[in-house]
Amino acid sequence: MKLAVDIALQMLENARGKTLDDNWIDHSICVGNSAEKIVESLGLDTDYAKTLGYIHDIGKAVGEFSNHIINGYKYLKELEYDDEYANICLTHSYLNNDVNCTAGGIPDDIPFRTEFIKKHEYTIYEKIINLCDLMCKKEVMTIDKRLVDIIIRRGVYENTQYHVKETYKLKQYIDEKLGFNVYNLFPNIII
Repeated sequence: MKLAVDIALQMLENARGKTLDDNWIDHSICVGNSAEKIVESLGLDTDYAKTLGYIHDIGKAVGEFSNHIINGYKYLKELEYDDEYANICLTHSYLNNDVNCTAGGIPDDIPFRTEFIKKHEYTIYEKIINLCDLMCKKEVMTIDKRLVDIIIRRGVYENTQYHVKETYKLKQYIDEKLGFNVYNLFPNIII
């Protein structure tokens, strides 16, 4: 079943006040709105990208924040949404088909997630959500500023340098797809 953008936004709004904090909701809205701008410039489906951005962290509405990736995947599968919507919950935190290429340290081994990430071919939409996730808090910012924010909050780990390098490669990939610096789409970007 397809997930409409207005339903995805309503899922977020329904979670307001029901979790530890609402920062993740505003972040998710920023990710969706930012993804919409990028895919519009690429001539792709804006509602689809916006929907994926809105729901990428939806697992935080249904369980512990630390397990939001798996919780979101299971939640959307239980609601019988198409795989592509559940998949974004798994793929949004991992670059390069590698569960070790993530912010916040090497994750616990969850065989299903590890195998999925390793074998899944990321779509352009998933790559855009990856980038937007690394550019958004409540507002869009440069990846420099966002990565520093993540490091201050989560610390430095053995995989931090790898994750930072791959984040810049991802931005370069999107810049090349666009034919210009992605930051040009966001005149109010926080530098």
